[in-house]
Amino acid sequence: MERILLISSTQKSQATLAQFLSFCGMQAQTVPAASGAEARRALLDGIFDIVLINTPLPDEFGHELAQAAAHETAAGVLLLVKAEQSDAVSELVETDGVFVLPKPLSRPLFFQALRMVRAVHARLDGLQKENQRLQSRIQDIRLVDRAKCILIELRGMTEPEAHAYIEQQAMNGRKSKRQVAEEILGLDQF
Repeated sequence: MERILLISSTQKSQATLAQFLSFCGMQAQTVPAASGAEARRALLDGIFDIVLINTPLPDEFGHELAQAAAHETAAGVLLLVKAEQSDAVSELVETDGVFVLPKPLSRPLFFQALRMVRAVHARLDGLQKENQRLQSRIQDIRLVDRAKCILIELRGMTEPEAHAYIEQQAMNGRKSKRQVAEEILGLDQF
């Protein structure tokens, strides 16, 4: 189930936006916030798929909050702005990946924007997972390289010999090269 941070200054507008979401077929858990400060606290406390901001907010306009949400989370960010201000606000936040919708809202336009925001979130989420996988791989390589250095220094092996030794130990012990490297480095004791 998706989680949506719904930021709007009044409960009436929050209810209206929640109805729009349900009309669009969103089976989501909505977390309401009535101000920018409340929304920032919610962003720190939880992970959201979509951040929906209905401007203006009582303590700020909302575009800076949208930019912060776009930079600090993988959530898709949708900013609702009065039609006469939408072009100016779009210029400010478009490069940050924030979608701007003019108010009053039409259901088809809202539905289409919501689908785009969901697609952006899915893409960012996939990129984040790939980044984590690559970071883990880099850590593995660094550990193995450090273990090779220890073998070269303490056992007088050459780099190819140290590499072959780690691979052989991994195969013989049915372990990953990272586990063997941790053992060599003495990290498995921590």
